[in-house]
Amino acid sequence: MTNSSLPLVAVGSLGGTVTMERERGSPGLIPSLGAEDLVAAVPTATAVADLRATTLGRSAGASLSFETVLNALTWARAEVADGADGVVLLQGTDTIEEVAYLLDLLWDRSEPLVVTGAMRGPSHPGSDGPANLLASIVVAASPLVRDQGVTVVMNDEVHAASRVRKVDSIAAHAFTSHPFGPLGRIAENHLVLAGRRSRTPPLQVPVVTSVQIELIEMTLGNSGRLISSAVSHGADGLVIAGFGAGHVPVDALDRISAAVDMVPVVLASRAGSGPVLRHTYAFAGSEVDLHRRGVISAGWLDPRKARVLLWAAIANSMAEAEIRSLFDQRSEVG
Repeated sequence: MTNSSLPLVAVGSLGGTVTMERERGSPGLIPSLGAEDLVAAVPTATAVADLRATTLGRSAGASLSFETVLNALTWARAEVADGADGVVLLQGTDTIEEVAYLLDLLWDRSEPLVVTGAMRGPSHPGSDGPANLLASIVVAASPLVRDQGVTVVMNDEVHAASRVRKVDSIAAHAFTSHPFGPLGRIAENHLVLAGRRSRTPPLQVPVVTSVQIELIEMTLGNSGRLISSAVSHGADGLVIAGFGAGHVPVDALDRISAAVDMVPVVLASRAGSGPVLRHTYAFAGSEVDLHRRGVISAGWLDPRKARVLLWAAIANSMAEAEIRSLFDQRSEVG
């Protein structure tokens, strides 16, 4: 039974640790619970919102695909069209930062879309899934986050999808928005929003999902052979995770220049925080040198988000000039 005085929140589950239990004969956790089970485990959520639960899949986060994300987007849009005041999507934490960012690029509704998951399964001591789901419902039901696009809620913190990163493989506080910090926090089922975003207009939803973007990290002594291999094997675009503020070894330069002549090549920093610079260093292999060779700057976007943005651009058949403009617009992680 619903309470018409409460906001309506749609809850969908793709799977992930939040749904995983150890079934008989299994050596470890596997996705098994559905969205209805997850909602039932948080009975106090019915005091926050009316809930409508849908099981969209039972996959580990590592097995999600671009096509899966677009299907989830279609579901979320339909829920809003059917009266939902906000949407919560549960998934595996391995790919939350990528899935949430892709959804944010495409989400064209005022209603909140919140992505969450769990670092510990339901049967583990200290399981965080119910708390994360409750906090996400609080955020999705709040008018404070209307027109704020997609957010990630973990450990009672609200992160902008364009900034959030997973920085620990097992900790409950695995997600951060360093160096800018979270948008807000939840306490006693109450959202406190510390900052708001100025959103860039959403992109069109791609029809094509077969685009292949390779992410290649620079390492000590790297010659760039993987760059040549990726292009020769049909990559539609490349993201290079360079050293520091956007630097690569001299031995990789010829291969990067050859790649730029064939596909869009984006330069991000592998450091995990901070931007690719534009005009500070000018040695061979520096950001100035690479930009002169035609590489596109990811700015403040980390390599994984740069890959998602490049995928969306190429899947929308953008020309190189449009891609450069797109990265200029979105590289400051608003």
